[in-house]
Amino acid sequence: MGEVHTKLCVNPPTGASMKLFVFIFVCAFLQVSHQNPTSQWTMTPHVLVVVVDGSLGQQSLSCLEQPEELQRRDNKDEDISWRKNGVEEAQRGNTYLLELEESFAGGNYTCHGKDGSLLNHTEVLIQDDESNSRRILVKADQGNYLDCSTQNYNGEFQCSWTWHPRRVSKVAFIKARRLSDDNDSQCSVDESGQRWTCSSGQSNFGCSVDDSGNRILCLEQQHCPYAEESQQIHVTVYVKTEHFLVENYSKYFYLSEIVKPDMVTISKVNTTTIEWSYPSSWSSPYSYFPLTFQIAQFRGRCRTCDNQCTDSKATKTSTVHSTCQFEVKRRVKAVCIRAKDVLCNSQWSDWSHVSYKQKLHPNPSQNKRMFSFE
Repeated sequence: MGEVHTKLCVNPPTGASMKLFVFIFVCAFLQVSHQNPTSQWTMTPHVLVVVVDGSLGQQSLSCLEQPEELQRRDNKDEDISWRKNGVEEAQRGNTYLLELEESFAGGNYTCHGKDGSLLNHTEVLIQDDESNSRRILVKADQGNYLDCSTQNYNGEFQCSWTWHPRRVSKVAFIKARRLSDDNDSQCSVDESGQRWTCSSGQSNFGCSVDDSGNRILCLEQQHCPYAEESQQIHVTVYVKTEHFLVENYSKYFYLSEIVKPDMVTISKVNTTTIEWSYPSSWSSPYSYFPLTFQIAQFRGRCRTCDNQCTDSKATKTSTVHSTCQFEVKRRVKAVCIRAKDVLCNSQWSDWSHVSYKQKLHPNPSQNKRMFSFE
């Protein structure tokens, strides 16, 4: 008997069925694509950052990483309960699904055994991936969120910012590195949550938040002040609100771009000469790190000015390099001095100020000029 061959014939899809198939596929794709956030990363142990783009989605949290831990802890999957900010949730089980509706999914999530004991905890921070959306810090006058400066070339610098007046916020994390480090820099925070360390094969940074909460102080521990900087420093400050929103603010700079010497110290004044010294915080030797000085002389005293050095026009302004002595003109009522790095187009220091006051005597020939430092 010969073999019987059965031919299976499939009719090609019609236009209507093809459209239905495409519609179902697109819907399924959208459903899957919105199941997950844009990205996620672990900021510190037990702190998860979820980056969202405004669309609906879900993010899963695991209570116990290994299933055998359930048996060892004498718990079943359905025995695990979850709490958000201390309030018990309806979901149960080892896995919890966060509904990423706008920015409301952030919070402190804890999972508990059947006896109520704490099994694990995770703080979830929500970050909007729209880079133009900034709601925690406000821009400074220069249009920057971070204002960074240093008083010398010893590897120390500071960055400050201004909080939005209607938000309660604090620093969540800090990263600092040289650009040559690529992405191999690892950052961690100590138990106080106020001191960060970022290390790589090329550099090591230590940063801390000062008591005001709106400034960080950093030190590059391997910095050599005598070597020319070949790579910029990249600082990123992550800040979070009481509603578990997180934003990051970054700044790139060379130390030579942000250096601003402290005020010079005026050490000697007489009727014809004024002398000063380099700021004690400035890098040494001074021959390798020279400063240029600007001297402003005023023949009139501005009694309505808060700061005569900045609020009134000088009679004469002079600039000297390296030297710390200058001859003062007669009948000058005030002198202001400031400094900057000779070799870099950096910021001037704040002004140091001395006023000349006349002490009257019945005999005009005995009148003397007195000096007042500010």
